[in-house]
Amino acid sequence: MPWSREDLAARAARELKDGFYVNLGIGIPTLVANYIPAGMKVVLQSENGMLGIGPFPFEGEEDADLINAGKQTVSELTMSSYFSSADSFAMIRGGHIDMAVLGAMEVSENGDLANWMIPGKMIKGMGGAMDLVAGVKRVVVVMDHTSKDGEPKFKTNCELPLTGTNCVDMVITDLAVFSRATRHEPFELIELAPGVTAEHIRAKTPAKYRA
Repeated sequence: MPWSREDLAARAARELKDGFYVNLGIGIPTLVANYIPAGMKVVLQSENGMLGIGPFPFEGEEDADLINAGKQTVSELTMSSYFSSADSFAMIRGGHIDMAVLGAMEVSENGDLANWMIPGKMIKGMGGAMDLVAGVKRVVVVMDHTSKDGEPKFKTNCELPLTGTNCVDMVITDLAVFSRATRHEPFELIELAPGVTAEHIRAKTPAKYRA
């Protein structure tokens, strides 16, 4: 049985460590904020200039002035701080963010990432993903294992425009988890969703990986 969006966020949250500064991408990654383990201190950073993002507010408690980079309303904490986008990207480019959790349209077997555009479709811009994958110490991708058309998204090579090369450390899909200790090694299948078999993953995954 495939993992749900909430399951994916909870699984990604297991990669957090006490004291981490973390950037959460648009979509499923934003849900990770709701699954930070109790007692663990993790500081969430947003490209639009906020450090110390709290969980999503309950309905009726939203503040339209408090948004993340995806323009979703968020909550603040007693330690939250605000600053310019220039300062925010200085944190990212300076290597001060420990981990980024991002969505993806494609990931290649050698860790290339494509998550910012589909040729021919209208986009608002590349956002901060290119800076994140270049400056953050660890990149975790959460995505569906296949597209809506059933096409694999963990592939031998990315076919869409790249966000970054050899930058992904872990891939969490709705069917399985792949990880690698260093960016010089291949990915390894380390976890399966309930009821999913290794043979099923092999059939749906063109990318080479260790089983």
